[in-house]
Amino acid sequence: MTNPSTPAVLDTALEKDILDAADAGNDDLLSLTQTLVGFSSLLGDEGPAQDFMEGLFRGMGLKVDRFEVTDEELSKVPGYSPAVGHWYNHDNVVATHTPANPTGNSLILNGHIDVVPVGAEELWSTPPFEPTVREDRLYGRGSGDMKAGIAAYLSAFRTLTSLGLQPAAPVFLQSVVEEECTGNGALACLHRGYTADAAVIPEPFQETIMSAQGGVMWLQVEVTGKPAHVLNDTDGLNAIESAFALWSGLKTLADEWNQPGNRHPAFAELDTPIKFNLGKIRGGEWASSLATRCVMDIRCGFYPGIATARVRKDVERRLEKTAQADPRLAGITFEVNYAGFQSEGCIVDTEHPAVTVLSESHLKVAGERPELFVSAATTDVRTFQLYGSIPATCYGPEASNIHGIDESVSIKSMNRVSAVLALFIARWCGLEKIR
Repeated sequence: MTNPSTPAVLDTALEKDILDAADAGNDDLLSLTQTLVGFSSLLGDEGPAQDFMEGLFRGMGLKVDRFEVTDEELSKVPGYSPAVGHWYNHDNVVATHTPANPTGNSLILNGHIDVVPVGAEELWSTPPFEPTVREDRLYGRGSGDMKAGIAAYLSAFRTLTSLGLQPAAPVFLQSVVEEECTGNGALACLHRGYTADAAVIPEPFQETIMSAQGGVMWLQVEVTGKPAHVLNDTDGLNAIESAFALWSGLKTLADEWNQPGNRHPAFAELDTPIKFNLGKIRGGEWASSLATRCVMDIRCGFYPGIATARVRKDVERRLEKTAQADPRLAGITFEVNYAGFQSEGCIVDTEHPAVTVLSESHLKVAGERPELFVSAATTDVRTFQLYGSIPATCYGPEASNIHGIDESVSIKSMNRVSAVLALFIARWCGLEKIR
């Protein structure tokens, strides 16, 4: 990317007008977030939510590009992660604002419309796709992760237009799919040619600015044992029990990577920066038979600067070592496959002008500078940073129980984030009057 131009300096009166307009739009911001939460935009079922986003963007007078995310097109692109399924009407929606007289810095505002499964629905206090307000919180699946963030950047943009102003640089508003499993949605935007001087993703990171994120790899381990009747269990090998033994051995790799001497400097202060998770398991055929096969779906974290090929090699070596060392695993076989995230970590340049302007905008609204946050999870920031050379970070509202039961987002925090983003857009992109 070219060097960014000097961010605009706003006079005090204009800043006050922007913050007053943001405050006036808070009811609409909440209503929009509730509408978005009402869409059960699970993986492969994002179509109705994206229909809404397309209509919303068009209603704002923006140029809209809706396009399918296809593995055939992306499979040879750096940063691609193997798909975990194939769906119809599986689209990104990108809106483009083009200024009359471009003078400022261009910007990508990105958010993912897909949400994770709700888990045991009976454990929710209210149905997960029926948005519910209690005191300062909006409850529902995706309320925090990350439909409040999408609503916040939309509201920020509309805050400026309500004053008869618009960004004086191109702005691309992206609603993408597959963030929760591959990141191929954001990658498809980049591959389609969308680029800018900076990108901000309003992920629910408690009004902090993300300074680094770990890498994430998904893998599947298929274990094959030897079936037998339970009466003759010594004649067989239970694939399910063997899978758990392999999992126990694999976790020792995470323990090693978490040792202080093995940590990436950016992650030195975290308690356990490397997270391995056995998220899904299936196997067996009959209660009275030793299981023939068992498949584990595993998530492995790793540090920035480590290539996915090395992680795969380390994982497979640890599984082999476990199988050879544990006599209970003698005679079992296993196969490792990779689908879903194959995502390297990245470091954010917190001295970049876009980050400093974002920090200053938060200071103006909240009265203090935002903390920096190191994420042990992955976000679409890596796509912009690693494959698009686009400075990027996350900054979004306070949320709780994301991926859990009774997910919620703070309404006051969502309002603040929207106000901060309005100031940030005005400063980073500059402003011009709507003609």
